[in-house]
Parts: sequence; structure tokens; C-alpha cells
Amino acid sequence: MRRAAVSALVTVATFTASVSVQAQGLPLIRDSEIETLLSDYARPIFKAAGLGNNKIQMRIVREDSFNAFVVDGRSVFINTGALMQSETPNQVIGVVAHETGHITGGHMAALRARIAKDQTRQLLMQILGIGLMVAGGTGGNKELGGAGTGVMFGGGEMIQRGLLAERRQQESAADQAGIKLLNETKQSGRGMLETFERFAQQEYISDAQKDAFVRSHPVATDRLARLRTLVEGSPNYANRDTVELQLRHDLMRAKLSGYLESPGIINSRYPAANTTLPARYARALAKFFKGGEGALEQALVEIDGLIKDRPDNPWFYEVKGDILTRAGRKHDAIAPLRQALKLANESMLIRVQLADSLMASGDPTSTNEAVDMLRKSLVEDQNPRAYRLLATAYYKQGKGPEADAAQAQAEFQEGDLKKAQIFAKRAQMKLAQGSPDWVKTDDIINYKPEFEH
Repeated sequence: MRRAAVSALVTVATFTASVSVQAQGLPLIRDSEIETLLSDYARPIFKAAGLGNNKIQMRIVREDSFNAFVVDGRSVFINTGALMQSETPNQVIGVVAHETGHITGGHMAALRARIAKDQTRQLLMQILGIGLMVAGGTGGNKELGGAGTGVMFGGGEMIQRGLLAERRQQESAADQAGIKLLNETKQSGRGMLETFERFAQQEYISDAQKDAFVRSHPVATDRLARLRTLVEGSPNYANRDTVELQLRHDLMRAKLSGYLESPGIINSRYPAANTTLPARYARALAKFFKGGEGALEQALVEIDGLIKDRPDNPWFYEVKGDILTRAGRKHDAIAPLRQALKLANESMLIRVQLADSLMASGDPTSTNEAVDMLRKSLVEDQNPRAYRLLATAYYKQGKGPEADAAQAQAEFQEGDLKKAQIFAKRAQMKLAQGSPDWVKTDDIINYKPEFEH
């Protein structure tokens, strides 16, 4: 019994720790334009929820299915599929409001506590069931043995029903909290309602065919009815997204299509007859990724046309710099990336892109500028790519211990603790004791995963 109890505790601890591990292992993508837009969507919601100073981040998961979720109070994860399938900003904002409701309601902590409690209950029921089966076997009482089997198998079903009931209550509570946040920010709940109405029909098909969003956010008929009453009764129901915000949303969807879908699909989704900015944006990327002779030049012509029409849009310059970098012309990418950085309010991600291009030139002055840019970017954004580039730059400057310290940070941020500690120990041997880099490497060396605490 003692061994079984220890085993259950280990399982509970592993679940608690696995939340962050799984989050680190997700196929996350980074993009300045999309992250800026999502931050603009979420900022008023987070502020209304009293989370404005907590620096909750919007994380983008590269996954085609429609889904959004939280695993703690630090991030809201949203799939690229959800972004591409949402036709209006308000639909995404509604999803963000709902997930914020989960954060403010403490639902993930409650769920982990419930699972821990249920695993203990399951263990006790199994022990009781085994005891009854043994008693029935030794005493020749078949009915008693059968009762033991019933306790073992019936207990799990009872616990599962209780867990599902709690999840349904949490989903309904998140709806109500989300609508309250939308009302406080003078936004319509129409987008949230449209999203849940869209998936309500999937309640009656098998789990294997359901969208991930439906499996994690069950849409019961009574819940949908309550949500519809709340949304349609709001004084903000008729409020619409601004024209400019809708354009930014459409450009975001076009960019995702351009980077993630095949040229054939892009040209079908955005035919030549469509001359809007989003369509031209997607087709420019399709021309580049189609490859072949003249692909880069054709794409650059399209992007330069977008820049001519919207010279104040930083993201067109950013994309120009990106495709030049991908084509092996990092030196040519410097000028558009500098302009993008200027227009995008010193974006951390663009700063990292520019540093990468500067380092390619090979001259010490450019390397020094790249180091300065990378260090500034890491103050606000612990980006593994920035740490790796910084390590390379330090090696070029002959700063071996600093380079190892930066590499240790890169490995740590990506979740490879073993490698991180190897680089940290190597760096610490030659760093001045008590220096900022020494302290950071010491933290890595002495770090213990949550489930080992």
C-alpha cells in the first residue's frame, strides 16, 4: 500500500510539472506582426481583468486545428488554425476573453488539485477493491469478490463523471467572466458567440472527429443558450471592429497563409483578381516560396509595391528583410530591417533579425552593434534564438566564458537542462564570481525541476 501511495504521488507531481514541459515542447512560432496584433487584442481584456501588470503573453502554436488554451497564469496559447479561421478580430478577442476567464477563475490550478485528489481517491478505491477480491477469494465468497471488481472499475467512471461536470462548470464560468470583460471594454460578445455556435454541432460526433477546441471546451446546449442571452442582452452587442483593425486582422491571416500554406492553396484562396492588400501580401510570399528562377525578384516587386502603398507599415519591410535573409542576402536585408525596427517601435524580434544580418557581414563594428541589439532585446524577451546569436557573437569577439553563458541560457530556455548545465559549468569556471553572468549560470547549475522539489 505504501509503494502504491508513493506511486500515486509521483504521478500527481509529474502531471503538475508536465504542464510547463508540454508548453515548452509545443511547436511555437514567433512573429512581430502577429504578436503585436494579438497583444493589442488582449491588452484591454487583461487590464480589465486586473492582469495588466502580470505580463501575460500571447503564444502562437503552429497547429492547423482551431484551439486556444491556458496552462497557467502566464500565457494564453492560440493555434494558427484559430487565427486563420477567425474571420473578424472580435472572434479572436472573444476567445481571448474566455481564456482570461479561466485565468482569473484559477481553473487550471483547481483542475490540477482535482486530478491530484481524484488520483488519491482512485488509489483508495483500487486498494479497497483488491482487499474485497482477496477476501472473497480466500473466504470462497464469489459475491464479495465480484463486489471488489465493481469497486475497482466503477470508481474510475464515477471520478471521470465528476471531473467532466467540474469542467463544464468551469467553461460556463469562463463564458460569464469573458462577457463581463468584453462589456467592461465596450466590446461585443458576438465573436465569442459565433465561435461557440460554430462548434456546437460537433457535440454529437465522435471525439476522434471533433475539433480540438470542442474536446477541451464542451459546448452543451444549455450553456450555449445562456451565452446567447448574455451576448444579445449586452449594450455593446452591435459594436463592430474598426476598418483598420479588420485590415490588420486580414493581413495577419494572409501572412500566415503565405508562410504556412502551399503556393497552390494560396493562389486559390487569394486569386489574381483580388487586388486587396492582404491578397497581394499572401501572393508575394507564395511567389517566393514557389521557388525557381526569378522567384525572389518577383516577390520583391510585389513587396515593394505594398511598401509604396503603405510606407508606414513596418511589417512589409520586415518581410522584405526576411525573404532576403532566406535567400542568402543578409547584407541586403539590413536596410529594410532597420526601417522596420524604426517603424515598429523598436520591436524585440526585429532587433534580433537585424542583429543576425549584421553579424553576417563579419566586420567587428557590425558584430559590436549586433551584441548591443541582442542584449537589449533580451532585457524584455528571453528568446533562445537571441541567446544563440549572442553566443556566436561573443565567440567572434573572443569572449569564450560569456559565449558559454549565453549558450547555457539558450539551452535552458529551450528546456534542455542537461546541456544548459554543461555550458553553465564551463562558463562559471572562468567568469568572475558574483558577476551577473556568473549568478545566472549558478542559477542554471542549481536549478531543480518542479517535480523534484
